[in-house]
Formats: sequence, structure tokens, C-alpha cells
Amino acid sequence: MANQDAAFGMKPVRMIGGAPYNGGQSRYRIAANYGTSIFQGDMVAAVTGGGVEVHADGGTVPIVGVFNGCMYTDPTSGEQVFSNYYPASTNAADIIAFVIDDPMVVFEIQAAIAFPIADLFGNFDIVYTTAGSTKTGISGAELQVTDGGTGLTLPVKAIDISEDPANSDVGAAHTNVLVTIENHLYGIKGAGLA
Repeated sequence: MANQDAAFGMKPVRMIGGAPYNGGQSRYRIAANYGTSIFQGDMVAAVTGGGVEVHADGGTVPIVGVFNGCMYTDPTSGEQVFSNYYPASTNAADIIAFVIDDPMVVFEIQAAIAFPIADLFGNFDIVYTTAGSTKTGISGAELQVTDGGTGLTLPVKAIDISEDPANSDVGAAHTNVLVTIENHLYGIKGAGLA
């Protein structure tokens, strides 16, 4: 059966060792007027100046974690805003990003193409095949299967195929894959298998 094509970025599903994900996240800052939107499920990296920005395709800076929303004071109305995504170029001095930053979280992500079982335990990058949604705030990032390898700067390691019946067909495009953040700010885990 064909897999459903519906990118959602990285969604926390459990912890290494099988414990449930408990919703833990930490606060980080986004600089005023940062010019790129960040969507729920996008990976973020630390930047000079003490904040976080979206992880770019092919980026090698260690990942802080996965963006899970933000809050800031609306520069027009003066009201506190809570949002699933950060709107690009928001001119507020108090933008706080909520980031799932525990290096032991296991995430689910949709692969951009078919994901063969033989690629498990390899390291991979992500790709933004579609833009994130400004309605839902959900990311459009997918696992970039074609660039898998052993490199320590690749951000994620594939550890299993999802058990989601709508996206677990390894013979079809858009398989959902379970991953951990490999190139993590709080500890690189190791090289991937070739």
C-alpha cells in the first residue's frame, strides 16, 4: 500500500530505551527580526549572539533540538502571542523558542523518497520539500534519504521504521522513519553505518 505524503517535520515519539516522551522542552532565544520562519518540527541550531535559528539543508552546526513553538510580544498590538511557528522578521525583543533539546528523544519523520531497511543506522540530513504551514504551524521538513552516510555532521541517525500503518511501507516513497539527533549540541552520538 502506498504511504501517505504529508510531511510534518520531526515529531517526538519516545525516549531511547522505550520510555514515553514526557513533553520536556527548554527555552531559547530568537533574535529580533530573524528573517526565516521556523515551524514546529524544524531542527534549530545555536548561533553567535546567544540564540537559535532554523537548521539549513546541509548545515553542519550542532543541533540544539526541535522547535516546538514560541512566544513573543506582538510589536503592533503589544499582546503576548503563543504560536506553533515563528513568523519571519518578527520585530520583538522578547522572542522565546520552546525547543525539545534532550539528546535521548526519538523522533518520527517522513522520508522524502522510499527508505530501505538497509539504510538503518546511517546518518542523514533533512530537506524542506514543502514550506511549513502558516495555518497549522507544522514543518514541511523530510528526511533526505539520498545524502545518507557515516558523517558526524549529518544531523540525524535513522534507527527504525515507523509502525504507523499509513506510512510504514518500505517499498514506497514517504516511509516514516524513527531518528535521533546525531550531531547534537549536548553530545555527538557517533558515526553512521555505510
